[in-house]
Amino acid sequence: EKGKRIMTQLPIEDVFDKVGSIYKLVILISRRTAELNNGAPKLVEGIFGDKTSSIAFEEIKEGKIKFKIKTA
Repeated sequence: EKGKRIMTQLPIEDVFDKVGSIYKLVILISRRTAELNNGAPKLVEGIFGDKTSSIAFEEIKEGKIKFKIKTA
């Protein structure tokens, strides 16, 4: 139907080893999604839908996003 969006199922197993926890993955996707929404260029090519969260996930999966995990 027109105007109806279907949420893509993301294979989190593909990135779990890179990130280490679901919590960290959610934070990374959230921060990168905000950057994309504010005009940051995509770091991956291809069609991943128009959702910036899907694009952010794919960037993390492909290792395009660098992050540092702080320890207390």
